[in-house]
Amino acid sequence: MRKVTPFQILPDFFDIYLTQTKGLSENTVNSYKYAFQLLFEFLYEVKKLRPQSVLFSDLECGIVDEFLQWLETDRNCSAVTRNQRKAAISTFAKYALKKNFTVAMNFGNEVSNIETKRTSPSQFSYFTTEEIAIILALPNGLSDTDLRNKTILSFLYGSGARAQELCDLTANDIRFGKSTTIRLTGKGEKSRVVIIPDRCADLLRSHLHRNRLDERENRGMYVFSSHTHAHMTISCVEAIVSKYVKLAKAQYPDLFREKRYSPHSFRHSISVHMLESGVPLPVIKVFLGHSCIKTTMVYATVSDALKDFYLKNRNVANDVMQKIESAAKNHYSVKEELLFLRQK
Repeated sequence: MRKVTPFQILPDFFDIYLTQTKGLSENTVNSYKYAFQLLFEFLYEVKKLRPQSVLFSDLECGIVDEFLQWLETDRNCSAVTRNQRKAAISTFAKYALKKNFTVAMNFGNEVSNIETKRTSPSQFSYFTTEEIAIILALPNGLSDTDLRNKTILSFLYGSGARAQELCDLTANDIRFGKSTTIRLTGKGEKSRVVIIPDRCADLLRSHLHRNRLDERENRGMYVFSSHTHAHMTISCVEAIVSKYVKLAKAQYPDLFREKRYSPHSFRHSISVHMLESGVPLPVIKVFLGHSCIKTTMVYATVSDALKDFYLKNRNVANDVMQKIESAAKNHYSVKEELLFLRQK
């Protein structure tokens, strides 16, 4: 009798159990799928196992724990992200035990004994306004890829979008005008509308035009695509962010001191900068799409000054971006002037 493999039952796990039985949102299911995409990537790169050949016995003897460590060391994932991937595997392990207890028993027992890492709820990485100025200016080429990447970084910051929200964005979600609005669909399929800064809107408009996404018949297409997928994946967004963070750290060793940065760091950054500029927490809560103000309160703890910061509500998004752009220009000119110091 042919053994049941993880690869065989994963489709029903995603399409029936998570979607229909548990009623999870599309974004949450995509997050679970990404966890297993990473797991199979690890098994292939490190253990030389192809996805379809992986048995439940291949996931025993500490392999899952090794995978979680690989996420932190090789992919620079935070403890929070590591815990999310572990939760996805734990849910699958429970499902697999129901499908075939005998085959999945050892795998399920091992996963259930893996501890969730303790994390600080206030611990997150963000860029200072000086660092944002630098990283937004780094994609300075004229190729389609460079221009796309510049737009992506600007959009992550200017909209406060999650990586999945950026991936799911279509041209129909954008409304250009005196103020450019974006419809973002986040956790639990909840939608919100945000206004993005003018500079970000200009980059987005140019991106749509270059890719003919401003034409009526293409309005339903995804705004951002990769070289291999019309629908960009989170891993691709992570790779783009990682590329420019690495460049920024090499060029400015005294800045970018956090150990890890991710696409979410841009979301954290705009939140902190808005708070520093006088936007009240309830307004930032709506902008980010948080369901609870307690989640937003974490941004008020990044410094002693912000803990006591309280000013009236005012629209500062464009002011913040203008300051960022001004700082970016200054960094560029200073960098050019000091090039001779780096020559041997």
